[in-house]
Amino acid sequence: MVGVELVFLLGLGFMWILFATISDIKTREIPNWLNFSLIAFALGFRFFYSLFNLSDFSLFLQGLIGLAIFFILGNLFYYGRMFAGGDKKLMIALGAVLPVFPTFSENMNLFLVFFLFFFFAGAIYGIFGSIFIALKNFKVFKKGFKKLFNENKKILILSVSLGIILILLSFYIPSFLYLSIFSFVFPYFYIFIKTVDNFCMVKVVPYSKITPGDWLYEDVRVKGRTIRATWDGLSQEEIKLLKGKSKVKLRYGIVFAPVFFISFLAFVVFLITGLFEKFLAYLF
Repeated sequence: MVGVELVFLLGLGFMWILFATISDIKTREIPNWLNFSLIAFALGFRFFYSLFNLSDFSLFLQGLIGLAIFFILGNLFYYGRMFAGGDKKLMIALGAVLPVFPTFSENMNLFLVFFLFFFFAGAIYGIFGSIFIALKNFKVFKKGFKKLFNENKKILILSVSLGIILILLSFYIPSFLYLSIFSFVFPYFYIFIKTVDNFCMVKVVPYSKITPGDWLYEDVRVKGRTIRATWDGLSQEEIKLLKGKSKVKLRYGIVFAPVFFISFLAFVVFLITGLFEKFLAYLF
């Protein structure tokens, strides 16, 4: 598909993701109206363009199929604790934007390429983002890393022992050398990530700065009730219950909307420059 359809849908997605990224960076929140309006505009355009300019409704139907697929994926990422609520809804909204071809098979290839960009951008962004946060909060990080290191000494000893065994085995099976490197590095990487998450991303904030969706670091007992530290975050009712607390300990995640923006931008360039067809020809 070329022409107005492609330009409009990709342009719409680009602008909405840009706004979502700015909002996420400034307020650590992606408004619901932004995600829902992206779905409405994308599907609305598909419907009326199909009605007045095309001989069938394949453009609209592919948008609905994309929305359904990304609804499932967005929820999988959310309940797998990879996404916050706003990220999940932005992912779902993208399902209405990305299917720019008239057939299901072509759009499935398109989704594959997008997720390759998305996971690669997410991995790089997550690693460098964690390093930046660790350096920014170095004193807290140093104390937390030492604590977790001491708590996991047995696992580290087992990992190093396994690594040594794998090195010895690599003289007979060379590929075991890569497994030994993984055995040495992964435990330290895991402790690094857990330190950033459990120490550098936890802050004590005043009640006035709590917003719906914020994550409690731990369960809080207030007014005879226990407010659980769940992945869904705080509701408006729970925030009202916390009014008796002057300060609350919250857990923050890395702002993730930039990953959407980076991967979508790379995806658009890949698509409009013709690299998409060359990649598929090479892949299949």
